[in-house]
Amino acid sequence: MKTVSNCVEDILITQPYLEEALSRNIINFSALAIELTEPISKMLKKEVKPGAIMMALRRYNPPITLSNSVKMKKVMQNLGDITVRSNLTDFTVKNSETIIDNHAKILERINQEPKLFYTFTRGIHESNIIVSSGLDDFIKECLKNETFLAIQDGLSAISVNLPQDNSKIAGLYYQFFKRLAWEGIGIYEVISTTNEFTILVEDDIVDKAFAAIKKVKA
Repeated sequence: MKTVSNCVEDILITQPYLEEALSRNIINFSALAIELTEPISKMLKKEVKPGAIMMALRRYNPPITLSNSVKMKKVMQNLGDITVRSNLTDFTVKNSETIIDNHAKILERINQEPKLFYTFTRGIHESNIIVSSGLDDFIKECLKNETFLAIQDGLSAISVNLPQDNSKIAGLYYQFFKRLAWEGIGIYEVISTTNEFTILVEDDIVDKAFAAIKKVKA
């Protein structure tokens, strides 16, 4: 049988900003309880008093990654270099039987110019190529027989070197997405390798995005 505590937990899990505010004791429990009275009453299909909700809020134990902010802060301070590459274009094409062969032609060109920015990601239904904009015409020619789903130029990539054991650090990526969301920064694309995390944003907001990432590391 679902309880008030279960409902509180369900709501907080879907609202990480609210959950973090609770873990840092910077939120008014009484005001929040009143705010949650109606949705929790609907979830339980009966009237619930704010007092019961406030008690559940005070008893709620946030995940370790939220309460152990000191450890997370140390990890963030030890992040590696942050690099920016501008004037990039993002090509998204539908997967086909010929996409790999055509992509091989692109790799041959990339090998001749190693300083160019380049990433390739293959999904279930589509593939994504991000390259320096100077290769736009070449990419279009190589993929002229493919189905383009989207082409977006005027992009910049911000890459962060991550700690070697980053895969064991719960909540690491959340720190980046939280800061970018707070700053109102839209992310066009996300790219990740084992020890490197890259976001793609539009050129006109790259300075703002870079500053936000720097705040995460500070």
